[in-house]
Amino acid sequence: MTRQHHRPMRPGDRFFDDLLGGTDPALVSEAADRAATLLVRGARDSGDSAVAERLLRLADSEGIETIAELWAGSPADSLAGCLWRLFVLRAWVYADPVSAAHEFEDGRARAQVARVVAGVAEPPGPDELKAMVDQVLTGIAAGDFADVLFRAAAFARVVAAGRAGRPGSDDADVRRMLLVSEQLEAAGHLELEHRLA
Repeated sequence: MTRQHHRPMRPGDRFFDDLLGGTDPALVSEAADRAATLLVRGARDSGDSAVAERLLRLADSEGIETIAELWAGSPADSLAGCLWRLFVLRAWVYADPVSAAHEFEDGRARAQVARVVAGVAEPPGPDELKAMVDQVLTGIAAGDFADVLFRAAAFARVVAAGRAGRPGSDDADVRRMLLVSEQLEAAGHLELEHRLA
């Protein structure tokens, strides 16, 4: 069986016309960063409690998938990356508040300081955890963003400690939650130094 050889096709100018409809990753990244900056810096400057409420409900109204498209690939030391981690923590607590409460409860004795910084009401039941994550996210618009990051980091650290202490715990899950905690804490320090963008 012989193959017939031919000259390679030359696409010409029209070939690239079809590609212009595609999404440029650099533009997506730039838009994600710009949106995150407007949400964090603009919301705080507005002083409007309605803005804080809309920011809190952003994942509910737009969908976590939409937010993921914007921010999931952003570095942890960026505003967009921080917002992604904060919204994922909130989505997790809302999706499974009972497990979140059990893991937080299990971790309280192992991470005493982090438990206090997280600021969850005692005893930490499912409703208290939902209230805490909402209060933390509302702080994006109404408070100090570094405080938001430190509280979320403390919460994730307590949960990681709780997961680590459970029989048959998945080490990968513990490491992921601990990594989120460390990333949010590092971002909080960058925010204090005015270097988080």
